[in-house]
Amino acid sequence: MKFKEQDLAGLEEREKCKVTIIGCGRMGLPTACLFSDAGFKVTCLDINPYVVNRINKGMTPFVEPGLSTLLKENLRKARIRATTDPKEAIPESDVIVFMVDTPVDKKKRSDYTNLEESCKEVGLNLRSGTLVIVQSTVGPSVTQTLVKESLETSSGLKAGVDFGLAYSPIRASVGRVLRDVATYAKIVAAIDKQSLTAAKAFLKTIVKGELVEVDDIKTAEATKLFENIYRDVNLALANEFAGFCEKAGIDYIAAQKAANTQPYCHLLKPGIVSGHIPKDPYLLISEAENLNVKLKMTNMARRTNDETVKHAYNLVKNAIHLCERPVKRSGVAVLGVSYRPNVKETKGTLVTDLVRLLRRRGARVTVFDPHYSYTELRELGFPAGRTLARTVEGADCLLIAVGHNKFRRLGLRRIQVLMKKPAAIVDLAHVINPQIAEKEGFIYRGLGRGVWSK
Repeated sequence: MKFKEQDLAGLEEREKCKVTIIGCGRMGLPTACLFSDAGFKVTCLDINPYVVNRINKGMTPFVEPGLSTLLKENLRKARIRATTDPKEAIPESDVIVFMVDTPVDKKKRSDYTNLEESCKEVGLNLRSGTLVIVQSTVGPSVTQTLVKESLETSSGLKAGVDFGLAYSPIRASVGRVLRDVATYAKIVAAIDKQSLTAAKAFLKTIVKGELVEVDDIKTAEATKLFENIYRDVNLALANEFAGFCEKAGIDYIAAQKAANTQPYCHLLKPGIVSGHIPKDPYLLISEAENLNVKLKMTNMARRTNDETVKHAYNLVKNAIHLCERPVKRSGVAVLGVSYRPNVKETKGTLVTDLVRLLRRRGARVTVFDPHYSYTELRELGFPAGRTLARTVEGADCLLIAVGHNKFRRLGLRRIQVLMKKPAAIVDLAHVINPQIAEKEGFIYRGLGRGVWSK
């Protein structure tokens, strides 16, 4: 709690500092490995025994570039370990970092149950002098209310007096977490000056980018949500424009490219918005409702983006009808299930909703994703095809749901031979050239591609 930058300047000093990372998921484990690689003695604390066992065996529970090598190297140096027991990790920790997931419930309300339970467990084992840093994405005020109060009540200690408390949101994307954590500017705020000094000294050991201090924790919490909502609103605008372009006979991609030559215009590509972005706005909406504030644009963007699954279904329906067939009993080959291109992660993916909708309408759906094996897809609940060829064979419609790079090199001539005639392509990811698709005999539909919807 009292250390300064010079106290952690060298490897010898860092080796004396014990760190616990709470929550060893997609962001937590890479962060733990970065701190252990910087020389700290790191304990990964997670409630999932499978995750803990994998870490201790040097096997990552998920795919993340560079992570496996980093984990094995720091296990070899005895700088990192994992446990499910807070009594084993918390009492000896100098720094505790919360990276616990903060979901929303079925009613789209913030659910901080996991975070609150973690705080209680930490508090019961917390010792005086520890620095606590929250990196979970939370609504403004949660750190200084729920987190602080839970820690104080269960520990009998006082924040800012007996232990330090800071907030520094994670800024990283799956597939490049190690790079993002190290290079992105890092926002940090704390309950008092001493906590801020200690948090900055600790974070600087792995962050090469700028450390951005803000005046209070509530501002730092809001900043993270503002970033993600900004993107959600811009994606909603793109999806709204795409719907207009389809009706007006305009190619949105061409219009977007031309419009973005204006320096202050940054239109995004339309698409199904997945991952953490559909969740994070509701963390702010929940706080706003408590203050009797209506976030009209934020709510409207969420509704617009939520409707893209239904819109995608309508594109499939239109394309199949142009093949003079009904959706019921038609074969739809869905390519891609990840929440975004070129990563192996389905958490937050809305492709699941699209597949479910197609099946409810009677379509025979088969799914293929080059980042997953047939067995993995089946375990995730998808009706999987063993190979790309087997997936598209006999299908009426090829639905490209995720823009993996491998889908940009599809052999359309060979695929067309395998599918029923006439065959349709619905491209939600803008990876297929419409002219080439039509030249190969496909009926083409694309999100926002109005020129090919006449």
